[in-house]
Amino acid sequence: MPTISQVSPMRSATLTRHTNETHITLTLALDGTGQADIHTGIGFLDHMLTLFAAHGLFDLTVHAEGDLHIDEHHTAEDTLICLGKALDQALGDRRGITRTAHSYVPMDEALARVVIDLSGRAYTVFDAEFATPRVGQLSTDLIGHLFETFATHGRFNLHAEVLAGKNDHHKIEALFKALARALDAATQLDPRRADVPSTKGTLTE
Repeated sequence: MPTISQVSPMRSATLTRHTNETHITLTLALDGTGQADIHTGIGFLDHMLTLFAAHGLFDLTVHAEGDLHIDEHHTAEDTLICLGKALDQALGDRRGITRTAHSYVPMDEALARVVIDLSGRAYTVFDAEFATPRVGQLSTDLIGHLFETFATHGRFNLHAEVLAGKNDHHKIEALFKALARALDAATQLDPRRADVPSTKGTLTE
């Protein structure tokens, strides 16, 4: 089972996850500068997480070893589990955050929209179709699952859609960039708000 090995007051978290399928160490800092050190053994996933960090201005380190001799599923899924849990830990009680945000990102002919609510309640709507079975070493049928996994373990509401596009690489890249930019905006601290952005008084239950 994953364990929290460090949570800093600077909105960052470090997780380790060791199972019979994967060994992962991940650090996420929300108030970063876009620095990334990503090594999952899955080239296209490394590319997506690197641009996720760059466009969200998150500092992200991922070192993952998994059973890639079987396929990429366990390693990719467990990496996004860790990313979601790190986000949840880094947000703490979510006091003062903007909470909701959206982003439209084009990538040549492709256009993606991602809308986020850091509500503490996990829900995902993912609407994208891909023409090819894989991009690099990553199955395209995993993309929606990875977005859902991230939202589930990050405890947020996620709507992600590809609105236009022909090239699968472009579609997926637009999705990850839009995810990063929407998440960056939603996690920003609003100086006008001292409490959590909810009439319930909590975003952790």
